Amino acid sequence: MKLISNYLSKALLALAVVGCSANVLAAKPNLVLQQPNVSLELANELIDATMAACHAEGKSAVVAVVDRGGNLIALQRDDNVGPHNTDAAVRKAFTALSTKTPSRTLANNARANPDSNNLNTVNDLLLIGGGVPLKFGNDVIGAIAAGGAGGAVQDEACALKAIEKVMPKQK
Repeated sequence: MKLISNYLSKALLALAVVGCSANVLAAKPNLVLQQPNVSLELANELIDATMAACHAEGKSAVVAVVDRGGNLIALQRDDNVGPHNTDAAVRKAFTALSTKTPSRTLANNARANPDSNNLNTVNDLLLIGGGVPLKFGNDVIGAIAAGGAGGAVQDEACALKAIEKVMPKQK
């Protein structure tokens, strides 16, 4: 009888601990975030579509995709693109993600607004067009950027065509 009582006491104690833990998690549901993010598959589809859009215009490019944390997910570079464009594409994507703004819009705003002009001193930001945030509903889940396609407008246009093709309902 004493043995059964010991097991019963331990079982009740275990249930109490589990119950208290469940109450803590239930009381604070935001302790664990669940957020949409760019997958490798999505990044590769976007890169392929961006390269195709640039190639359709007779342009070469390098394309980078970063996830919602700014981590490089995928990158592809045409053979004849200058090596500086690789770093530029990654930084433009990071800029678009970080500011939740197309990098060309940010660059234009920084030139027009003296209060924003010092953004060019932030190491990882690059105030050149070509980077576009990737949106899933209201969330910015990453960013894509093209470089080396002939200028900021052309770089951005290739990325926007890819987003329209791969993520048409997610804008």
